Amino acid sequence: MAAHELESVARSLVAEGKGILAADESSPTIEKRFRTINIPSTEENRRSYRELLFTTPGIPEFISGVILFDETLRQKARDGVPFPELLSRQGIVPGIKVDKGAKDLAGFPGEKITEGLDGLRSRFAEYRGLGARFAKWRAVIAIGEGIPTAYCLKANARALARYAALCQEAGLAPIVEPEVLMDGPHTLECCEEVTTEALRLVFSELLEHRVALEGMLLKPNMVVSGKGCPKQAGVGEVAETTIRCLRRVVPPAVPGIVFLSGGQTAEQATEHLSAMNALGGYPWELSFSYGRALQDPVLKAWKGEFANLPAAQSVFHHRAKCNGAARYGRYTREMEKSAA
Repeated sequence: MAAHELESVARSLVAEGKGILAADESSPTIEKRFRTINIPSTEENRRSYRELLFTTPGIPEFISGVILFDETLRQKARDGVPFPELLSRQGIVPGIKVDKGAKDLAGFPGEKITEGLDGLRSRFAEYRGLGARFAKWRAVIAIGEGIPTAYCLKANARALARYAALCQEAGLAPIVEPEVLMDGPHTLECCEEVTTEALRLVFSELLEHRVALEGMLLKPNMVVSGKGCPKQAGVGEVAETTIRCLRRVVPPAVPGIVFLSGGQTAEQATEHLSAMNALGGYPWELSFSYGRALQDPVLKAWKGEFANLPAAQSVFHHRAKCNGAARYGRYTREMEKSAA
């Protein structure tokens, strides 16, 4: 795919008022999610749940793309239509998670390195043939005593860049996801420092690997206080700190930034995104690529019961609509009350 086509895909994913649904949970992860509603993680249950999301009426108004898991990319709706085709027919771009997960970084206790580069070129060719038009790779950065180390940050930045270069070579737009985890008692200031350095190294490696910044998206964490920090930053402080961090290290050539929710509640993730967009005046689009923040309320409404499908789809539509409003900086908590 030519550079302008990669840019076209990237820009379509951050179209006005829209964002990305991350439905790319691995088998172990979705099993944990299903356990919360007491249903077994069978292939049919996973397929039925994803179909619930993908067939929600009105969802193309707020969802531009969906990140799929390997299994989901190969599944079909009840009527036999492959999921990538089902999404494409609605104007929603299908994507694929390609990393093999974060594993222990040898010699560096408490730190992770994401695996999956071996054989990635051939997997990309297959995924493109199955209908994927973009991909995602996640790196995990923990904050703790003596970590992250410079080596961990560099190793993950290099892996992200190698993935992104292979991705563009295969004609897929890469989403680059360096996630600084919320876990721990660290302060907002500490999160800002680590996030800034992680992103600085990522873009240094991307440029060295000749990745076309115009044909990719960044999926970072928001700069927030650690979950265990006694002082939790307010919405305005999170918005201002996150934007300050991004302005320092993200080149304006990048079309968009699609935030991960990273363990925030559904409402928190929406409120923070809205606050950032309300400040305005950025060289990139600020959007969302949420998994739990879009899906947790849906799972609770669905409970694995076919009879609950309309109610679950209504909940999903509401969360997508709230985040659509956040793209313009117009989300308010009153929107939650009206839905309730």
